[in-house]
Amino acid sequence: MTASEPHVSALPLPAADAVARDHFRAGMAKLPAAVNIITSLGEDGRCGFTASAVCSVTDSPPTLLVCVNRSNQSHRAIATSQVLCVNTLAGPHHEALSMAFAGGVKAMDERFAGGEWTALATGAPVLTEATVAFDCRVTQMSSVGTHDVMFCEVLAIHEGGSSQGLVYFGRRFHHLG
Repeated sequence: MTASEPHVSALPLPAADAVARDHFRAGMAKLPAAVNIITSLGEDGRCGFTASAVCSVTDSPPTLLVCVNRSNQSHRAIATSQVLCVNTLAGPHHEALSMAFAGGVKAMDERFAGGEWTALATGAPVLTEATVAFDCRVTQMSSVGTHDVMFCEVLAIHEGGSSQGLVYFGRRFHHLG
């Protein structure tokens, strides 16, 4: 560093209490998010759950971030198989399917009865009428609080042809398109 360059140093932040869980959840209810069904394969067969904690990381290599609660019954299958599919739901006709995968239906086989499914590269279930489905291999996992953050390389994509979307905002479904 020369005499003419300013010296910049990071100041330590004071210790702060985390935002209360209920306050955080209320704030997150105001963050619109696509509704997805995350599917995988395990020793007991197909499994899946509804999630909104999905986002793009990079396009080179094409990678998504998916957050999975470690207490979710699908977590073990995903962590073991290292494969999952992000099925983005298409509109009002998918609300019931979303609720089934959110735990409204306990038996996995019954959850899958509400849609038509196929498979791509990984073998994870792909909802044929999803707006888009990203078939992925989990490449990294990091534990944060109650969840594992999974970085997922996209190996194949299926487009269901729908121009509609389903988002969750204000603790309710909203339709796009």
